[in-house]
Parts: sequence; C-alpha cells; structure tokens
Amino acid sequence: MTSFVLPHEVHGDGAHKVFAVHGWFADRSAYAAVLPDLDRTTFSYALVDLRGYGDARDASGSYTTAEAATDLLELADRLGWHRFSVIGHSMGGAVAQRVAAAAPDRLRRMVGVSPVPASGVPLAGEQGALFTDAAHRPEYRRAIIDFTTGGRRPAAWLDRMVARSLERSDARAFRSWLDSWAGDDFHTDVVGSEVPALAVAGGLDPALSPEVMRRTWMSWYPRAELVALPFAGHYAMDECPLELIRVVEDFLRADTGGTAAEPAPADESEPA
Repeated sequence: MTSFVLPHEVHGDGAHKVFAVHGWFADRSAYAAVLPDLDRTTFSYALVDLRGYGDARDASGSYTTAEAATDLLELADRLGWHRFSVIGHSMGGAVAQRVAAAAPDRLRRMVGVSPVPASGVPLAGEQGALFTDAAHRPEYRRAIIDFTTGGRRPAAWLDRMVARSLERSDARAFRSWLDSWAGDDFHTDVVGSEVPALAVAGGLDPALSPEVMRRTWMSWYPRAELVALPFAGHYAMDECPLELIRVVEDFLRADTGGTAAEPAPADESEPA
C-alpha cells in the first residue's frame, strides 16, 4: 500500500458507506449537482479527488485505474470502512471495476455512470488525436463534451464544463490518465464477478451508450442491471440529477434492507 491519502469529503452518517469517484474531465466537484439531494441518513458518501485532480492536482503517481483502486482501498481502511459500495463516473467506472477485481469481498455494490468498460476504449486516427491533444487544447475538450452529450447542451454549459476541467486537473496527469482508462484491458479479471453491478447509460451518449453496456457490463457481471436515461448524455449528474439519484439510491438501498427499486418504464430499463 502507498502512504498517499486521497483528498475527500464525507457527506451523511448512514450505515451504508459509498465512495463516489469522478471521471476524466473533473474532480469531486463532478457530483456537485446531486449533492444537495442525496440520502444522508441511509448512506455515507465519500467524494474523492484522484491523483492529478482537485486537491490532489499536484500529487505524483502513475495515474492509472489500478493505482486509483489501491488508493481507494487504503482510504477505506483509514475511514474504517471494511465494506462499502463504489459509484464511478466514466473513468471512475473503470476504477470501480478495478476495486471489484482487487477486493470483491469488500464491495457491497458497484455503480457505473456511463462507465468506461474494463476492456478499455480503443482510440485511433482522428478520434485518438482529439482525445490525446485535449490535454492542452481546451477546444478539443469542449468538442468531446459536446459530442458525448449528443450536441444538445447550451454553449454556456459546455464552456463552464471546460473551464472546470482546466481549473481542476493537471494537464500532464490528464494526459497520462487517458493511456490507462482507454488502453488498459483487464476485463478477464472481472468476468463472472458476483458483485451486484448497475450501469447507468445516457441515451444521448454515442460513445458509452446503452448498447456498449449490453456488450460489456451486462455480459460480464451475472448480477448486472442496466438503466438507460433517454434524455441524458455522458454527464447524467448535470443533465438529469434527480433521475440519477433515484436510480442509483434505489439500487444501493436494495442491499440495506430497504425498499427495492420500483420497475422503471419499459423504454428506460433493461432487466438483469
């Protein structure tokens, strides 16, 4: 284990402990839009900053999903959380799956919000250049966010998302993280995992779509569920925060003795 401690903030005092891990474009402020309406009686949420982001912007490291999982497990030990759930957005979804591979006995439930598959996301040609050069070209970051939200979001929101990304991430780390989440294939380490796993995919996201989740998440995890949010793209926390909270907390609550999730409308939910 490393001595590095992930910067974090804990909200709530519920018995069900939950880590929330951000994606490639943001630090823990990625969850700002959902934070006011979380169930803090049932759950305790720990929002973290991965190396190279937020309060860990200057932290050195390999900037890999495997390293992040180790960091998360060490933080769990420091917090006294023997068992916990993990929510991961995009790149953070790959981190959650790394935790499932490394310590399945400690993981109660796993949620991926537009999660990067454990098989990675091959990028080549112009697309590869767009993502690679986004580390130093704000207009490329904007183009990626616009594309993955279906080209439907206001210009001011796109600008704000880019500004936050630039402010809250280190460009060198940002570039290094890409090599890990896009290039690492560890899906053989998680295939058949019995950890209950929920994938939430945006219907407007052409990159990590519900169909991608069917081919990956749903085929790997025997206890998997898929919920499609038809009016969300890649950033459900911002695009439809209340719907996201309901879906995620119903799934998590099913492990606490509470009421299980009610069936979603037929066009929004995929049965396990």
